[in-house]
Amino acid sequence: MPSNILFTSTADEIVQDARDMAPAGYDLIVAAPGSAAYQAALPDAEYLIGNVQGMNDAFYRTAPRLRLVQLISAGYDHVDLDAARRAGVPVSNNGGANSRAVAEHTILLMLAVYRRLVPQHEMTAGGRWRGNQPMPTFYEMHDKTLGIIGLGTIGKRVARIAAGGFDMRIQYYDIARMTEDAEDAMKMRYRLLPELLSTSDIVTCHVPLTSLTRNMINAETLAHMRPHSVLINCSRGPVVDFHALHDALTTGRIAGAGLDVFPAEPPSPSEPVLSLDNVVLTPHLAGASRETRIKQMRNAFDNVLRVARGERPLWVVPELKDMQARS
Repeated sequence: MPSNILFTSTADEIVQDARDMAPAGYDLIVAAPGSAAYQAALPDAEYLIGNVQGMNDAFYRTAPRLRLVQLISAGYDHVDLDAARRAGVPVSNNGGANSRAVAEHTILLMLAVYRRLVPQHEMTAGGRWRGNQPMPTFYEMHDKTLGIIGLGTIGKRVARIAAGGFDMRIQYYDIARMTEDAEDAMKMRYRLLPELLSTSDIVTCHVPLTSLTRNMINAETLAHMRPHSVLINCSRGPVVDFHALHDALTTGRIAGAGLDVFPAEPPSPSEPVLSLDNVVLTPHLAGASRETRIKQMRNAFDNVLRVARGERPLWVVPELKDMQARS
């Protein structure tokens, strides 16, 4: 009897990629979470690939054969980790499949803020050649200091692009500190968070959303930043206190921001940050690329095959790495 893989994304192009890459000998069942087909598939599903809300104790009781929850995303703040532990089902994230896309998007936001790309586009498209007014101040990224909060796979990619492509000086803050030899090899240095904020021209966030990182960028931490500095966030929206960010952006505490994520998604049209002209906004699509989709599918099916062989899956989220999986 073939093993069942429950695939929860129903977008046509993603489903086609999944069907093209699914390993032989497995039944790929495509069903949207909460649908009748999804509920019918859960009792026999051995592997779940996708991002599903509400995977609580009742969910695992409904899926007694489940051996792996394989997320498509890097983030896992929507997952009930305690319920997964009680059920003995490992949860893996996407293994950095979107890291290059997010890193490139992070650099894009830095450049867009520094070069005031959105106002330039608007005035040119609106027939206002160079605005018919004094030129705004633009900046180069060359020789600036970049502060990276969270030096995981994405943070390291951002560091390599920024240093190699723009000759930026790199410093980082992370609860997992590298050895001095590793810092030397990557040409970067560890800084305490207040120190990093007060000495960086651009600060970029690449942390998971946890109790430690929620609102870590707030009025107190923003007060350490310099008036010419810029904040970039491509991690999770609630990492930044938006009320404090709006205040910092409108009072000149910081110069600008590039944001791909928001505390509520989609954000309310009345969210004050959305109306500011020193902010560049994108709709949580930093990790979206054709290449990312292929890597996500490759990593997901690789993990399915590992579990089927009796091996431990890769990229299990840190909180569950010590747990014993279902046999």
